[in-house]
Amino acid sequence: MNPAPPSGEKLQQIAHDPSGHRARLRKRLLEGGEGALADHEIIEYLLMTAIPRRDTKPLARSLLARFGSLAGVFNADSAALAAHPGMGETSAAAIRIVALATRRLARHQVSEQPVLSTWQTLISYLTIDMAHLNVERVRALYLDTKFRLIRDEHLGDGSLDEAAIHPREVIRKALDLGAASMILVHNHPSGSPEPSRDDIHITKKIAEAGHHLGIAVHDHVVIGREGHVSLRQRGLL
Repeated sequence: MNPAPPSGEKLQQIAHDPSGHRARLRKRLLEGGEGALADHEIIEYLLMTAIPRRDTKPLARSLLARFGSLAGVFNADSAALAAHPGMGETSAAAIRIVALATRRLARHQVSEQPVLSTWQTLISYLTIDMAHLNVERVRALYLDTKFRLIRDEHLGDGSLDEAAIHPREVIRKALDLGAASMILVHNHPSGSPEPSRDDIHITKKIAEAGHHLGIAVHDHVVIGREGHVSLRQRGLL
């Protein structure tokens, strides 16, 4: 019996991939582990779905060169991605949907369990979401009595000081939510997570305000591309 002829889709794939490169990438992806594909190959394979009739390897490499890393590409601004030579809105959307799905999954994992007992999961979530931001962002993770996440609240953007973040307002939000405690979080766009004097000062002001109303500040985590710093672990809280 003669084998069935290739489908129209298969013929199209062969025509646009005579070397079988895409098929080999797909096989490695499906059969391999976490390290099955290099960083540029992950982006290359993803862009194949958006640009099916073009060699996307050079484009993948140019994105890595411009944005610095795999995380840098996935966290890049949508407009910057779309404007990159060879991209466009469809390709930018393919990149952004992965970033969105990654954040959604990480957030789900954090919300499922008490955050203090899954600290590394929390740090991974915050790093995915904040390490590559170009602006300084301040958040409060409000927790219930079992240390489960009630709300991840965006407090504001800009330098962390009392002009931007009011300690009483942060604590008032905790009371409104029925939170028992909180973890403060902000990022340093410079990349270094080392806390500044203002970081330490405002943390102590919020902790003091919370103490009088029975709201504990468990920690203040500073996120940067170079890692993270816990003020509690540093003995600064």
